[in-house]
Amino acid sequence: MREVAIVGAGMTRFGELWNQSLRQMFVEAAAGALNDAGADRVDSMYVGCMSGGQFTGQEHLGPLMADQFGMTGVASVHVESACASGGVALRQAFIEVAAGVSDLVLAVGIEKMTDGADVTNVLATAADQELEVYYGVTFPGLYAMIARAHMHTYGTTEEDLAWVSVKNHRHGAKNDKAQFPTEFTVEQVLSSSMVAEPLRLLHCSPVSDGAAAVLLCPLDQAKQYTDRPVKIVGSGLATGSLALADRDDPAFLDSVQKSGERAFKMAGVGPRDIQVAEVHDCFSIAEVCCIEALGFVERGKGGPAAKDGFTAIGGCIPVNTSGGLKAKGHPVGATGVAQAIEIFRQLRGEAGARQVENARLGLAQNMGGSGASSVVHIFQGV
Repeated sequence: MREVAIVGAGMTRFGELWNQSLRQMFVEAAAGALNDAGADRVDSMYVGCMSGGQFTGQEHLGPLMADQFGMTGVASVHVESACASGGVALRQAFIEVAAGVSDLVLAVGIEKMTDGADVTNVLATAADQELEVYYGVTFPGLYAMIARAHMHTYGTTEEDLAWVSVKNHRHGAKNDKAQFPTEFTVEQVLSSSMVAEPLRLLHCSPVSDGAAAVLLCPLDQAKQYTDRPVKIVGSGLATGSLALADRDDPAFLDSVQKSGERAFKMAGVGPRDIQVAEVHDCFSIAEVCCIEALGFVERGKGGPAAKDGFTAIGGCIPVNTSGGLKAKGHPVGATGVAQAIEIFRQLRGEAGARQVENARLGLAQNMGGSGASSVVHIFQGV
C-alpha cells in the first residue's frame, strides 16, 4: 500500500449561499484545491453528498460535477453516508491512491440545504424510518435523548453543554469561512430558545450550504505539488445500530470508538498523541460523546472538558479549532472534508489566529445520523 498525502485544499464559505448553486459551489471548492496544489488534472473524483436529490432535485452527481469542472470522462462517483458522506468520500479517495489505482484523486464534500426542501424531513432519512421517524422523532429529539442519558448516567449538566457551544464559537470567531463567526456567553446559550429539551437553539448546528475539496496523491509524488504535504497515516470506518433504542448504551457512540481504534491502529499512534482534532459536534452533546469514544477523556468525563479548557486552543487537546459544525456550519455532505481541511491547515501552520502551536499530528472524525456511521482520519505533517 502506498503512502498518501493531501497536497491541496479549497472550500467555499459556509452559510446561506443564495447566489450559488450546487454545481457552482463544487467548482469553487474543487478549483481551489487544484490551484492550491498547482495541478491541472485529476485521475478520478469522489463527491460526498447526503441528499442532493431531495435538497435540490439533483442526483447523478459524479458525472455532473466532472462535466461542470471541465473534466468529462474522468472517473467520478457520488458517495453517501448521511452526514458522514464527505469523510467517506475522503476515505475512498485515500484507498484509491493507496492501492495504486490512481495518482491524483479529488475528494469533494458538498450540500445545498437552503433551496426550499423541508430540512427536518430530509435529515430524518438518516434515522430509522420504521422505529424512529414513523413516531415523529427528529434529530434534535434523538440527540436530546442522548443528552438526557448522558446527564442521567454521568451527571453532565446543561451548563457543561453550553460551554461546548461557547468554546466552539470562540474558535469560529477566528475563522473567515465560518457561518457564525460570533462569540456567545454561557448565559446567552442557556437563555436561547428550547428546541428539544434539554437542547436549546445555541446547542445546535445550523442549516448550511457549502463545499470543500482536497487533492490527494502518493506521498512520493507530493513534492511536485507542494513543499508542505500532509500525510494521511490512518483511516477507520465503522457502523452502529441505526435506531438509538437498539444500542446497549445510548450515551456512548460505539461506531466512533471502533472507527477511532481502526484509524489509531493503522497510524500506530494513540489518543494521547493527537495534538489537534475536529469532531462531529452537530449538537453540543455530540462533541462530549465523541471525545469520550475517541479516548481523549475517560468515559463519562467529557461533560466538563470545554468548561475546564481541556478542549480549547491552548488546552491539552484542542477540539474543533475551526469552530466545528456549531459555528463553522454544517452543510452535511461537506462537513467531513472541511474537517480534514482544518487539520491540513493546522499541520501546515496556516490556521492564523486559531493556530495550535507546533501541531504535527491531527485527527478528524465525521459521523452520520445519530452515530450509525463514523469515519476517522489521522494526519501527520511532513
